[in-house]
Amino acid sequence: MTDSILLKCNNVSRDFGQFRALDNVNFAVPKGMLCGLIGPNGSGKTTFFNVLSGVHPATAGEIYYKGQNITSWTPDMICHTGISRTFQIPRPFQNMTVAENIMVGILFGTQGRKVSETQAMKASREWMDFVGLEVHPETIPTEMTAGNLRKLEMARCLSTQPEIFLADEIMSGLNREEIAQTCEVLKRINSELGITVIWIEHIMGVLMKVVERVTVLDYGVVICEGTPEVVSSDEKVCEAYLGSDED
Repeated sequence: MTDSILLKCNNVSRDFGQFRALDNVNFAVPKGMLCGLIGPNGSGKTTFFNVLSGVHPATAGEIYYKGQNITSWTPDMICHTGISRTFQIPRPFQNMTVAENIMVGILFGTQGRKVSETQAMKASREWMDFVGLEVHPETIPTEMTAGNLRKLEMARCLSTQPEIFLADEIMSGLNREEIAQTCEVLKRINSELGITVIWIEHIMGVLMKVVERVTVLDYGVVICEGTPEVVSSDEKVCEAYLGSDED
């Protein structure tokens, strides 16, 4: 990992009418880091990913990727430049096969890349192998288990060849074995592919064993940031998850 900052957010806020979901969030990720983003339900974690990926533009503040201001960019522009994300609820193209779903990212997810359909099909199977998706390439998403849908979501994200991989609760609905497998895939994404990973997860015990740094959101505000050891013992973090003695 280098010390160069790949992604930086300056005082980013997001409002929905009178409700402020993100409140002056400052966030920076060095190139090559595997970091976690945690917080209670409704703390703004997925909203933050939606803002980073252009789904919901920031109401205020600025987002910089490799020094370039991408605050007002559209989702396709952000994906093409190197930031890709999974969704809490997998969103495959239901009328396409597994291979075709992954091929979409290979053929159209990176600006300026010229790939034939034959090459894209071969690459789609390689991504299936990488994430451990052991189904026939012609399988339709509606025929797949929750665990395999999560793997497909990761493969689709990786197929765009991102520099930043935004993983939104990819452990949800998985059994213990699948959770362990997914952790290994995340580690490989980071270590073997050199991709910077930002990972939202509710299963704190799992996340804390994998990431290098943790950022904690509560009511849209960053309340703590540091190593897993520092964050897990922080008083504000404990109160956010467990409630204070006065509650």
